[in-house]
Amino acid sequence: MADLTKVTDANFEAEVLKSDKPVLVDFWAEWCGPCKQIAPILKEIADQHGDKLKIVKLNTDENPNITREYGVMQIPTMNVFKDGEVVKQIMGAKPKRLLEKDLAEFI
Repeated sequence: MADLTKVTDANFEAEVLKSDKPVLVDFWAEWCGPCKQIAPILKEIADQHGDKLKIVKLNTDENPNITREYGVMQIPTMNVFKDGEVVKQIMGAKPKRLLEKDLAEFI
């Protein structure tokens, strides 16, 4: 199981906005317990559905510009981007089956 790609303010446009497939951006921070709970679930989903959906992580403490630009006020927040636009927002930690249900149209 590979680690998820980490994106930053610097590479966000190339990795997310210009991606040829939908991208789920996991907005997280080291101190966030629920963020740590969903990390292995997101890795599983990436391993199973990586051909259809790219999943990346963005540390909100280290990348305040993108965090602010997309109005992320609480974490974990997961935004799905398609063709450079946010097409879905998922807030809070959820079990795998509920996350997969939320992501059904992309996986």
